[in-house]
Amino acid sequence: MRLPRVLAVYVGRVFLVSTLSVLGGLMAIVALFDVIELTRRAAGRPEVPFGALVEITALKLPFMTIEILPFALLLGGLVAFWRLTRTSELIVARAAGLSAWQFLAAPVAGGALLGLVAITVVSPVSAMFYTRAERLDSMLLRGGAGTLGLAAGGLWVKQRDDGLARGGAAILHGERIAAVTPDRLTLERVSVFRLGTDDRFLARIEAERAVLEPGRWRLEDAATVGLEGMGPRERAMVLPTDLTVARLQDGLAPPDTLSFWALPGFMKVLEEAGFSAQRHRLRFNALLALPLLAATMVLVAAGFSMRPARRGGVGLMIGAGVGAGFALFVLTKVVGEFGVSGTLPVALAAWTPAGVGLMLAVAMLLHLEDG
Repeated sequence: MRLPRVLAVYVGRVFLVSTLSVLGGLMAIVALFDVIELTRRAAGRPEVPFGALVEITALKLPFMTIEILPFALLLGGLVAFWRLTRTSELIVARAAGLSAWQFLAAPVAGGALLGLVAITVVSPVSAMFYTRAERLDSMLLRGGAGTLGLAAGGLWVKQRDDGLARGGAAILHGERIAAVTPDRLTLERVSVFRLGTDDRFLARIEAERAVLEPGRWRLEDAATVGLEGMGPRERAMVLPTDLTVARLQDGLAPPDTLSFWALPGFMKVLEEAGFSAQRHRLRFNALLALPLLAATMVLVAAGFSMRPARRGGVGLMIGAGVGAGFALFVLTKVVGEFGVSGTLPVALAAWTPAGVGLMLAVAMLLHLEDG
C-alpha cells in the first residue's frame, strides 16, 4: 500500500516539532552551563562584564546547534515515535498495510534535510560567530593571546622560495610572536632555512626580527650563513611570500572556526604552509557525513521506540536508545582521535559512527518488521 500524503505530512510534522523542541531545550541547557563556566573563569577579572560572557555564549549557539543536532534527532525521534505508538496511530498504520519503512520515510527525509541545512547554511554562520566568540574569549579571559599561538618549539612556517633554486622551499622558525595586526605579523629571533628542489640545504638566514608584510617577509638585522660561512649583517633583507596574516591565523585556528565551504581551500593553504590539516580534514568529512548521521539517528530512535506498549519494557527500550546515542558519541570522539593521529584514514574515522549506527538501526528495524 502506498503511503498517503496526509499521513506522511502528519508524521513528519510530529517528528519535526518534537525534534526542534528537544533541540531548543538542549541548547538552553548547554548555554546555561557555558555561561556558568565562563562566569567561573571570569571570577578573578572584575572588569569583564556579565553581558560580554552572555555574548560569547550567544555567539557559540550556531556551533552548538550543529554539535547537538544528532542527539536532538535521536531524543526527538524517541519522543515522537513513542507518542505515535502510545496513541496506537502506528498500530493503525500497520493494520492498514503500511510497513515501518514507509512510515519512517518522512522522518528520515526530514532528519537528512536538517543535517544538510546545518552544513550548508548554519555552518558558515557558525564559523563566523564562533571566530568572534573565540576572539572575545581570548581578549577578555585569556589575556589577549589571540588565535595565533605558538607551539612548544616556536612558530614554524613552510613556503615556496624561488630565490636560490627554482621550486625550492623556505622553512621559517620564530621563537616568539612580538606583535600581530590584521596586516602585519612580527616575529623575534628568526631562522630561515632555504632548501633546494631536492630538499638539499642551501643557506640559512639568522635575523633578530621578521615582519610579515603584504607579499614579503622583511628580515631585520639579518645575516646569511651559507656553505662558505656567515656573510655580513644587513639592516634588512626581503623574502617574497604569498602568505598573509589572515591565512596564518586561519591555519593556526581550530577547524571549528571555518565553514563547510571554506575548509577545502584552507586545507590546501595549510599543507602548502607546512601545517598539518588532519583536524580540518576530519572536520570536513564529519560535516559531509552529518546528513547520513542525522538520518541514522532517526532510524536508531525508531528501532528503540516503536515497540508496542502491550509487550511491555518500553521504558527500558527508550533508555537503551539514549544509551546507544551516548555510545555513538563516545565512538565518534575515539575514532576521531585515531583519525587525527593518522592511525586511521580520516574519511574512515569520520564516516564510521554513521555507518555503525546505520547498521544497528537497520538490523533492529528488520527484526521489528520481520522478527
